[in-house]
Amino acid sequence: MHLARFPRVRLFPTPTPLERLTNLSRHLGGPEIWIKRDDCTVVATGGNKVRKLEWLVGEAQAQGATHLVTQGAVQSNHVRQTAAVAKRFGMKCTALLEHRIDTNDRDYLNSGNVLLDRLFDTAIEYRPGGTDMNAEADAKGEALRAAGEKPYVIPGGGSNRVGALGYVSCAQELMQQADEMGLRIDRVVTATGSAGTQAGLVVGLEGSNAGVPVLGIGVRLPKDRQEANVHRLAEATADYVGTPGGIARSAVVANCDYVGPGYGHPTPGMTEAVLMLARLEGVLLDPVYSGKAMAGLIDLIRKGEIGKSETVVFLHTGGAVGLFGYTRVLEDAAANAVLQG
Repeated sequence: MHLARFPRVRLFPTPTPLERLTNLSRHLGGPEIWIKRDDCTVVATGGNKVRKLEWLVGEAQAQGATHLVTQGAVQSNHVRQTAAVAKRFGMKCTALLEHRIDTNDRDYLNSGNVLLDRLFDTAIEYRPGGTDMNAEADAKGEALRAAGEKPYVIPGGGSNRVGALGYVSCAQELMQQADEMGLRIDRVVTATGSAGTQAGLVVGLEGSNAGVPVLGIGVRLPKDRQEANVHRLAEATADYVGTPGGIARSAVVANCDYVGPGYGHPTPGMTEAVLMLARLEGVLLDPVYSGKAMAGLIDLIRKGEIGKSETVVFLHTGGAVGLFGYTRVLEDAAANAVLQG
């Protein structure tokens, strides 16, 4: 796949680190767990959306856009990273934030990502939970265009065929690192939500015949809907980059048993995973995506569904800023935590 055919801006130094989680692997009694540190993509504390924004902003610039419009939940990592990148390129940014969680908690509503959005001088508009947010973003873009602006509308999570190029590229980067290190990877595990990260990884790995499956741990939708969304985007991305034969439906696998009460709602597994990585490895996960994905990985290891002899790469999607939106939950968990294998 010749990705240089597509417009791109460069936002962070590559490759992101690929590190062995020695203490966690020992604590769980295997498998050998590695972590791909896409929390280290630098911009606005980093995260997976920075990879997507390289291609999205590249296209925006090619179209002459001067105003980025996007959407997400109140504590959206994607919105925070988009707002920062907009400032780097002298663009305006408008963000529509959905009240996806019904709460009056001040930390959730004003701290974490929301605080950074405001520091980046983002024009924030709120929408009630259940709103078709991509439609709202499109409508906002049309309104700005009618007012003489030059907007570029980015879907939630940056998850379209352009944004997914970030994780096609990441898959290539990961396999180059593994080959140079002599590391044989049995599977990649990551959070899956708006679908772009998992779809891009699948396209990149399938297109290079890596023979490495991707397991997405869902953070919002039921399994059938999540897998359908990821496969649809993977097919569109594969067509965009010219991958012959498309993507087999069997290449897209999501486990959505760890969502809990819903998107963004804390779970005991999430708090355990956040504390375990912090206290064993000094690595910060986030409460909405990587925390639940790691909770899933830990539970699947305990159940024996991921074998002790495997080598697993956990893709860290970032988002530690969101921890500050869940202060009370995490303070209580930290006060009462006893790490178990």
